[in-house]
Parts: sequence; C-alpha cells; structure tokens
Amino acid sequence: MNTTWYKDFDWLTILIWVTITTFGLVGIYSATLGPVSEFLPAHIQANFSRQLVWVAISVVALIFIQFTSPRSFQQLAYVVYGVGLILTASTIFVGVEVNAAKSWLEIGGIRFQTSEIMKIATILGVANYLTSRRNIEAVNLKTAIVATTMILIPVAIIVLQNDTGSALIFLPLIPVMLFLSGLPYGISLLMISPAIIGYLSIINWKYGVAATIFFTVAIYLLQKRPWLGVTTLLAGLILVTGVNFALTDMLQPHQQNRIEAFVNPFQDPQGAGWNIIQAKTAISSGGIYGKGFMQGTQTQMRFLPEQWTDFIFCVIAEDFGLLGGALAIFALLLLLMRQLSNAQSMKTPFAQLVIVGVVTIYFTHILVNLGSAMGVVPVIGVPLPFMSYGGSSYLSNSIMLGVCLNLYFRQREMSPFA
Repeated sequence: MNTTWYKDFDWLTILIWVTITTFGLVGIYSATLGPVSEFLPAHIQANFSRQLVWVAISVVALIFIQFTSPRSFQQLAYVVYGVGLILTASTIFVGVEVNAAKSWLEIGGIRFQTSEIMKIATILGVANYLTSRRNIEAVNLKTAIVATTMILIPVAIIVLQNDTGSALIFLPLIPVMLFLSGLPYGISLLMISPAIIGYLSIINWKYGVAATIFFTVAIYLLQKRPWLGVTTLLAGLILVTGVNFALTDMLQPHQQNRIEAFVNPFQDPQGAGWNIIQAKTAISSGGIYGKGFMQGTQTQMRFLPEQWTDFIFCVIAEDFGLLGGALAIFALLLLLMRQLSNAQSMKTPFAQLVIVGVVTIYFTHILVNLGSAMGVVPVIGVPLPFMSYGGSSYLSNSIMLGVCLNLYFRQREMSPFA
C-alpha cells in the first residue's frame, strides 16, 4: 500500500457500517437491559456485552482482510468453498442443536453457525466458476446448471440441519449471479418465477394462476421460444396445485396455523398470529417520533418475541418512531447502493460478481426480516444485517463487507480479465 492509501479507502462504507451497528447495539440494549430485564434470564441480559465483543472481533477481522491480496480470494475460492461444505455438513453429525436447528459447531467453547461461513464461501466459489466460463446462453445451460448446483448443495445441507430460513437466503444468488454472467432475461425470469408464484399461491391460488400467466407471456415475448413458454405455464400450474395441496393435506396443523396466521393473524391472536400482531403493534405504537429510548411498552413489557434478534427493527421503531425506523432502513439501503456503485466502477468480473453476491445476501436478509416484522412475508426467522444480536451473523456479514472493501480498494492489483 502506498503512503496515501487512506485517500482511496471507502470511508463512506465504514461510516454506514458504524451507523447500522450503532442502531443495532442501541436496540439490543433496549431489548435486554431496559426495564424488560426483570423478565429476562441472566444469559439474555448478557447479549449486549457479548455483541460488543463480536463487534470488536469483527473490526479486527475487517482490518486484517484489507491487508490480504485480492487475488487470494479468487485463488482460494474453491478451497474455501470445499472447507465450508465440510464444516456445514459436519454439523449434521456432531453439531450443537439450538432452537431445533442442528446448525452450530462448538470448538474451544466457542459456537458458530456454519451456514454463515457458507455464504461467503458459496459466493467466492460460484463467482470464480462463472468468471472462468462467461457467455452463458439459453441453448447451452451446462455452466448455469453447474453454478446452480454449487448453490443448491449448501442449501440442501442447511435444510437437513432443520434451518430452512437460512437455506432460503442462498436461493436468490442463482438468478442474480447467472444473469450478471450472461444468462438471458427470459431464462433469469424463469428462474425467479417459482418463488413469486409460490408466494402468491400461499395468499390465494387465484393470484398464483394470474402470476403464472403473466410469467408465461413475458418469458415467451423475451425469448421467442415456445418450449420455454410451455415449460413456464406447466411448472407454474403444478406449483400452484402443489402449494394448495400442501396447505390443505400435507402440512402439520401447527404449520398450517403459521401459514394461516400470515394471511390472517387475528384468526389465532393468542397462538400462531401472536408474533405478527405484536410486531405490527410495536412498530405502529412508536408513532412518528417514538416513545423514547427504553420506553416502548411492547418491548419493555415483553410482549414482543425474539426482540433482540428477529424483531430488532420493531424495538428501534417503537423507541424512535417512524423517523428512527426510516433512518435505519435508509442506512441499510445506502450500504447496498454504495456496494453496487463500487461494483459498477470495477473492471474485474470476479470482483463485480462477489460484491453483487454479497449485496444479494444482504438484501434478502433485509427483505425477509423487515417483511416478517411488517407481516408482508411469513415469519421465517432471519437476522437483520449488523443490527440483530448474533455473533456468527455479525462476523460473517463483516467479513463479507471486508472482502467487498478489499476488492474495491485494491482493484488495481487484479487483472481486468480475471
């Protein structure tokens, strides 16, 4: 690094990161050490101090990454991916079970969630593979199939860990990374259509059918290939039928209640609908300016579930109102936009794919977490990046951000053809 390195470093990203982290720490403090602490066990009250430790560890990790050659991320991509798979798979046999999910390893008294490691490992591995095989075409999908398989393997392992929420976070990587590598618009649309059709089918099967027709027409017009249109139509109708069958005949009663609570939480306000109702109540009760730090009744009276993790945004919105909640969301979106801007300015395909992959993971977390809190999507249980309590999540997100900073800051050291 030259003596004027600090002029080229992305200090704006660091400022945004610090802002988001501060929001998280303030929310965790309010959710665990405010008046609510009398209702919480000692190990929950210690969450704030533990999060501070993880923030410190993450700062060290982020600094260390900046002194790493950017080429090493590409050179070791497959090794990192392989090690990540081994660690993730090992939890099925020797992992520690937390909240019914066997997705944690304990080494030297320290627990970490292997799916968090797998996020950056998958991004690096897939980005390296795709940038070595560019120009994906609809008539030759071998590269796309291999890349998709590289993403679906960790998804399958994480599902076996009984951590479906974490597994779902990986799926948007498929259309995003393939599209940026040259996959045509129509094929990319085909790959994301099942998620949208399935989501709408949960609400009402008629919405699912309407979405199927829309995607069929759109994909045909984009690709001009009848077989793609027919495939979309048949797959969509099968998906709508399958979702409807699963909702009525396959799911267990408690699973059906959770889905029904998403559509109509007041159908079971004391049971399956409790989380959504309390989350919405906390957000709305904050008003425009909020009730004040550690003054939120939903939070401090312990009505809000998992308020230091899954519903941390509700704590912030209740304490600091619409203004505070909007500022927190703005900071998150600003972080994403900054990384996309950095990726656009870079000439190295590998670096671009890695940064966009990280943004995709962040965005999916934000969308699902905030959507769950606002009742827009079913409560899945994923953390809000840099805000929710959780050492593995915070460290993983910081490492991904550190890699993005490194690739942008030291981009001159990478070949534009890599």
